[in-house]
Amino acid sequence: MEKEEDALEPVSPTGQYFNSLALNLSVLGVLETEVPIDDSKTIPLVRDVFLPINPRFSSIMLIDENGEKRWKKVKVKLKDHVYIPIFPEEMSPQFYDDYFEDYLSKLSTLQLPQSQPLWEIHLIKYPTSNAAGTVIFKIHHAIGDGYSLMGALLSCLQRADNPSLPLTFPSVQPRVDTSGDHRTIFKTVPKIFSLLFNTVSDFLGSLMKSSLVEDDLSPIRSGDIGIEFRPIALASMTFSLGQIKQIKATLGVTINDVITGSIFLGTRLYMQEMSKGSSDHSNCTALVLLNTRMFRSYQSIQEMVKPKAESRWGNHFAFLHVQLPELVASTELNPIEFVRKAQQIIKRKRSSLAVYLTAAFVEIVKKLKGHEVAAQCIHKTLLNASMAITNMIGPVEKMSLANHPIKGMYFAVFGNPQSLTITIVSYMDELRVTVGAEKGFIDVQKLKSYIEEAFQMIIKSAACEIQQMQ
Repeated sequence: MEKEEDALEPVSPTGQYFNSLALNLSVLGVLETEVPIDDSKTIPLVRDVFLPINPRFSSIMLIDENGEKRWKKVKVKLKDHVYIPIFPEEMSPQFYDDYFEDYLSKLSTLQLPQSQPLWEIHLIKYPTSNAAGTVIFKIHHAIGDGYSLMGALLSCLQRADNPSLPLTFPSVQPRVDTSGDHRTIFKTVPKIFSLLFNTVSDFLGSLMKSSLVEDDLSPIRSGDIGIEFRPIALASMTFSLGQIKQIKATLGVTINDVITGSIFLGTRLYMQEMSKGSSDHSNCTALVLLNTRMFRSYQSIQEMVKPKAESRWGNHFAFLHVQLPELVASTELNPIEFVRKAQQIIKRKRSSLAVYLTAAFVEIVKKLKGHEVAAQCIHKTLLNASMAITNMIGPVEKMSLANHPIKGMYFAVFGNPQSLTITIVSYMDELRVTVGAEKGFIDVQKLKSYIEEAFQMIIKSAACEIQQMQ
C-alpha cells in the first residue's frame, strides 16, 4: 500500500485549481489540414507518439486521504478518447462550416470525464471553407498551460518539407534596457523606488480587482453566473506578420503590442456600436496572461519534463490586469494611441513584481484554507474582469501530421467564467486571432469585423506617421 501511495505523483497547485469545483478549464487546439483526413493510423500514432510525451496523458486525478490531488497512471483505452463524428454526406463546405461551428460549441459545454485521462481527439473528415479536414485536440488545463501543450502537440508534428528536420520557432529576443548606464546612485535609486511603488500599487490593485471591485456590465461582459457552463461561439481571423512587423518597426513596439492594441481598439468600437451609437465609457479590464518561465523558448519534451528545467512542463503563468483605453470622439481618434497605451501599461506592469506576490498570496490561501478556496479566488479574478487574452508562438515552417500538411492552426480556452476570451498564435508568416464569446450575448462575427477594421486603421495611421516623419 505504501509503494502504491509513493507511486502517486502530486498534482501541481495550479493543476488542482483548474480541476476543482470552482474551475474546470480545458484547451481546444485546432489543426486545419490541406488534404482529407485518413484516420487509419490514428490509434497507432496516439499510442506510440502522443501518450509517451508525458505521463499526464496516461493518468487520472485521485484525492488522497489528506485531501490532496494526485496523478495515478492507468491503462488508456484509446477508443474512448478518439471521436470521428458523422455529418450529412456530400454537402458543400459552407454547409459543413455551420456543422463544424455547432460541434465546437457543443464541445465547449462538455467536461472531460474524470474517470479517464483528461484529453480527447476529434477528427472532422468533412471539408469546410478553411480546410479539407480538421483535427481537434481537447486537453484539460490541469495537464499543462498553453506553452506545455504546444510543446506536446509539436512533438507529434514534423516539417512538411523535410520530416527529418526539427521545427524551428522565432527566436525570443532578451529585453535589453537601452536607457544608459545604471551604475550611478542617481539612476539606480529612483528605479528601485519606482519598482517598489509599482509592485505595491499593482499588487493591491490586483487584490481589489480579484475580490471587491468588478468591471462594469457592458456589451462584452454580461456578469451572469454560470457563464462557464454555457456554449461559446468561435470566430478566428488571420493577420499578416509582415504587416505587423512593419507597424512594430514604425512605432518602436512589439508584435504583442500591435495586436493587443488592435484588439483593444476593435473591442471598444464594438462596444460603442452595441451601445447604440453612444460613447461607451465602461470600466473594462483585460487579463493578459504572462509566461513566468525564465527561459521562454520551446525546448524538447525530454528537457521540459525534467524537475529543474528552465522551461519546465506544467502551468507557469500569471495574470496582468490591463485597463482597456477608452474610445474618444471619432474626430480625435488616433488608432496608434491604442498600441502605445497597450505598450505602456503592459511594460510597466511586467516590470513590477506584483504577479509573483499575487501567486504567493494564492499559495498562502491554499495552505491555510485548501485548494478549493484558492480556486475560488482565481474564479473571482476571472469573473470580475471583462476579458482574457493569451498568446503563443508557433513554428516558422509548414507542419505535417502523419503526412497531412497543416494549412492553419488556432486554439481556444473554455470553462472560463467570462463572456470573452481571445487567443493568439503565430504560424509561418501569419498570426491567428480567435475570439471565444458567450453565445447569444456577444455577436462574435461583428466583434471580429471590428478587430479587423481596427487593424486596418492602425496600418493607415502608422503609414501617415511615416509620411509626417519624412
